[in-house]
Parts: sequence; C-alpha cells; structure tokens
Amino acid sequence: MNTQYKWLLILLVFGCAACESDDDAVTEVEVAITAGEADFSKYIALGNSLTAGFTDGALFIAGQENSLPNILAKQFSLAAAGDFTQPLMNDNTGGLLFGGVPTNDGSFGPRLYFYSDTNPDDDFDSGPYPLGIVPDKLDFTSELPSTEATTNLGSTFNNMGIPGAKSFHLLANGYGNIAGLGTMPPTANPYFVRIASNPMASVIEDAMAQNPTFFSLWIGNNDVLGYALSGADGTDPITDLGFFITAYNTLVTTLTSGQAKGVVFNIPDVTSIAHFTTVPFKPLDPNNEAFGSLIPALNSQFAGLNQIFDALGVSERKIMFDIREDSTSAVIIKDESLINLSTEITGALQMAGVDAGTAAVTGFLYGQARQANKNDLLVLPSSSIIGQVNTDAVMTLMGLGLTQQQAGQLAVNGITFPLEDKWVLLPSEQQEIAAATTAFNAVIDAAVRQAGLAFVDANALLNQVSDSDNGISFDEFQLQGNLVFGGLFSLDGVHPTARGYAFLANKAVEAINDTYGSNLPMVKAINYPTFYSYDLQ
Repeated sequence: MNTQYKWLLILLVFGCAACESDDDAVTEVEVAITAGEADFSKYIALGNSLTAGFTDGALFIAGQENSLPNILAKQFSLAAAGDFTQPLMNDNTGGLLFGGVPTNDGSFGPRLYFYSDTNPDDDFDSGPYPLGIVPDKLDFTSELPSTEATTNLGSTFNNMGIPGAKSFHLLANGYGNIAGLGTMPPTANPYFVRIASNPMASVIEDAMAQNPTFFSLWIGNNDVLGYALSGADGTDPITDLGFFITAYNTLVTTLTSGQAKGVVFNIPDVTSIAHFTTVPFKPLDPNNEAFGSLIPALNSQFAGLNQIFDALGVSERKIMFDIREDSTSAVIIKDESLINLSTEITGALQMAGVDAGTAAVTGFLYGQARQANKNDLLVLPSSSIIGQVNTDAVMTLMGLGLTQQQAGQLAVNGITFPLEDKWVLLPSEQQEIAAATTAFNAVIDAAVRQAGLAFVDANALLNQVSDSDNGISFDEFQLQGNLVFGGLFSLDGVHPTARGYAFLANKAVEAINDTYGSNLPMVKAINYPTFYSYDLQ
C-alpha cells in the first residue's frame, strides 16, 4: 500500500521506579498516514453546487479552491492520492457568459460580497436587501464575468459537481447539450455544457470514464430545495419519491460497480438554513418614517375588512399594524391553504354601500390574506421586495378598473398587497418538504448500508446548528446558523462558507477513517475564511 509519512512530535518521559530523574526528552517518530482499505488514487466527486464549491451565491476561483472535495483531496494526498482537478472559473467575480452576454438568473450570476455600512441612516437601496433586514449590507460585484459557458473544457475533471443538478440529472444523457438550454423547460445545464465530453453524455458516464477508485456523492438537496427556494409555488416541484429511489440507487450501484469506496452525504432540513430563517415575519418598523406615517391610514382602511372577518368567524385573518415604537408588525401574506372568501368579502362590502368595483378589488386582494406569524418562513430574497411597489400587481389592478395611482397604493408588497406564494413557506408547505426529506434520506441510508459506504449525516449536523444557541464547535470557533456572522452559511444563506466546507470535510474524514481504517488528519478551521473581500483577485 502506498503511504506518505508525516512527522509528529511525541513527548517521552524517561524514568523508573528504582531511580528518579527530572530529565524529559522530546523526539520525533514517523507516523504513516494510510488509506486503510480505501484507495484514493482516483478520487471523483459527484453532486450539485455543494460539491462544485458554490458560495456567496456564485462559483468563482477562490470558492472552488475551498470546495468540499478539494479540501478532502488535499487530505487524501497525504496517503499518496493522485491529482485532483477542477473546472475553475476564469475569475473571482463569478457568473457565466452565454455567447458573450452575462446572465444574472440567480444560478450563475456574480457573487455577493459583504461590506460595513458607513452610512447607517441610509435606506439600503444600493443592494439586494433594501430594508436593511440583513445586517449591514450585501451587494453584487460590479465586475462582469469572463467565463464563457459555451467554451467546452473537456471532461477529465475530478470535481463533477454540477450546480442546479437534481438526482436524476446526473443520469440524464444530453444534460450537457447546448441545444437543451433553449428548450422550455431547459433540458441541459450550462455548467455541464462547459465540461461534458460530448453533447449526449451524462454526468455519471463522464465520471465513470475516469475509473474512480474513490468517490464522494452529495446529491438530492435540489430535489427538495428547488421547491423550497421557490416558496413552494409549484414552479419547481419536489421530485417524485419513486423517481428518486431509482435515480439514487442507480448512482450508487454504478459508482461501486468497479469496487470503488466512497463517502455519502444525506439531505439536510433545508428549511433550517439561513435562507429561510433570516427575514423575520414581523419586519415592519413604525420608526421607519416611510411606513410609520402610513399606519393610521392603513389601520383605518382595514377596519371595515376586519369587521367582515369577525362576522365570518375568521378573526385570525384580521389585519392591523402596530404603531408602538418598540414593536414591529407582520407582513400581509397570501395563504393558499385558507378558504377563499373573496365572494363573501365582495358581497358584504356591497351590502355596506361600497361600490361594486372597490368591493370586488378588496375581495380579490384579501380573500386568502392574513398577517404572517412565527410559523411562516420568508425566503431571503423577500427582504428586497417587502415595502416595494409590485409592478405586476399594478397592471393587474389597473385591469380591474383602478387608476394607476390607486393601483400603486394597493400594490405595496406585504403592506397593502399580500406577499405572493413564492416569497413565503407556509406551515403546510414546510410539512411537505419535511416529509420528502425524511423519505429521501431513508433511501440514502438504505443505499449506504447496502454498499457499506462512509456516511455523513448532514441533516443531523444542520439540525444541531439550528437547534442550539451556541452552534457547533470547530477548533476555537463556534459555527452558527445565522447569516453573515454565523460562520457556517455564506452570504446566499444556502451554501457554506469556506470554513463551513472545511467543517464538513472533517466530518467526512471522520466517517472515512471509521469505515475504511484510514488515519487521515483533520483540517484546521483557522485556515479557511468566512468572508471573501470585494477586491478579491
């Protein structure tokens, strides 16, 4: 077995019962770093953005160099492993070009960066979080990306993490076919277009063509995360369980068909990540003059509607904003799980003498409306639209007969216009996500046990972070789940920081050592940052 030797200091104290000595001696002893039953000579990593090294909302060189697989590969190299190559981006801006045109579709846009607010009295209108709900400021880099997706780099990369991929995408032939980017819905992935061996290749085929002796697999997150990120509005449904079972078992069977060993991660509870826990359900502050000055008029406007809610026996739907300086108010949301009372509201208002047009608009807006509560989760991007005029809603309301001014007054997101489903995860939707996560993780657990693979329970680790006020210890640091300063999650609220990836790499090393009898050392937290500077070169 190939090994490489690492020197460790061992303190030897010389003495015996028959004599006394105060002499202590320090010597160096060779300790072999071994792979045990594993063979790291050809390590291939498969997965999605968590494998690719996505952080701060983007892929960029520095983030990729601190990717989870690259950190693992450096530890594997201590046991005489082979080289580990990654399809690095061209810059530290992040984002892809498509035929020379940059995209900012949320999947392959530029990276976020954090900077201190030198003017705390401003209105936070320069970044994606204008309400200032996120501590200090986040913004996108102003540099243009230089990485062209249509420039194919070839397929001989050890890191085969494909951002956006679901379990079945790794098996899909044509997932790297540029023609599939123009279909509706798209059948290809621009990142795999960049590294596919040919237009009809699949990710698993290109991985297996490299004859892996060891692999890591972290897939399935997007099978539920896409649904959650869209606010469970139905545009990105949860993968069917039967489909997931087939896809996942096929992946594991294929990867182990050549006797390769591996380490597998399961799916964390996505609703506990910072993307869903940062924006409070009560963000509306009366001390904000733009909102506070409107509270009396708003409460007066909703008084008649609240009387109707009382009469209909649904007092829990009443809408009222708190004017007290030490209190904040919940946003108004649309809850599609509620019985639609649009007709009843419209009729009641007409009986009270309200004109038919106004009554119909009120019924349309608030038939399934209520104020948010602690059981609702607002997605991180909602902080950029709360309190802003919804231009689409303005057009809809004008189509119902309102003037542009009237429509604008009734189209303020979360204040007069209920937040749409895509901005909020309702309790019922959270239950769907939890049920799917549990079912998918059962499939992963069974596959791991059947194949005898090393296993990292990412779900348990994340729950430990979210359930604890102190987070998880990593050397002299505490990793917590809050955005920006928690240390675990990067600025997008979904992907880890470099230090977060290093923490997960150590958990993988522990599992590998336990499963295969290797003695790989751990990485040190201090060597991995939590922030990348704006002017990162």
